[in-house]
Amino acid sequence: MNFCNQCGSAVRLEVPEGDNRPRHICNNCSFIHYVNPKVIAGCLPVYEGKVLLCKRAIEPRIGFWTLPAGYMENGESTQNAATRETREEANARVSQLELYTLTSLVPVSQVQLIYLAQLDDLDFSAGDETEDVQLFAEEDIPWDDLAFQTIRNALRFYFEDRKKGVFPMRHIDLETPPRQYVDKSDLNN
Repeated sequence: MNFCNQCGSAVRLEVPEGDNRPRHICNNCSFIHYVNPKVIAGCLPVYEGKVLLCKRAIEPRIGFWTLPAGYMENGESTQNAATRETREEANARVSQLELYTLTSLVPVSQVQLIYLAQLDDLDFSAGDETEDVQLFAEEDIPWDDLAFQTIRNALRFYFEDRKKGVFPMRHIDLETPPRQYVDKSDLNN
């Protein structure tokens, strides 16, 4: 950050009084800019035991499969964000959302929330950011072509939990980025 988003003046990086981390502080108006993690919300839509995956039409990881997910917008709940992203990326309607995985992506300052959801019907299609949308049985999941480790984790948990009939909420901390996440911009869903 070079300039204040309040008045446009230059900023300096220092630890404000009463704080313990360096922050960008405006040289003119003294506004303190806090940079916080981004929240990503999405769904793991299920229909008769199959899961809905989207093939990415945008970077990062164009051409790879993922769950419908994206950045949460201001003024919406995490559940609303997950539902909206599922509509935008897969033109799909979901219900019965239950928080399933919460992943802290420490190296890139992101938090990802994936909701286990019921796909309401088979009326789905690729959205603007999606090349293809398909339902996959466990044996057909394109494991080698999944875009992100977080998606791989959620899918593995789902198929393990389905065998037991119990779907506990999982919390995962990814402290070290997997190989495909070396570039910080590579985690943007």
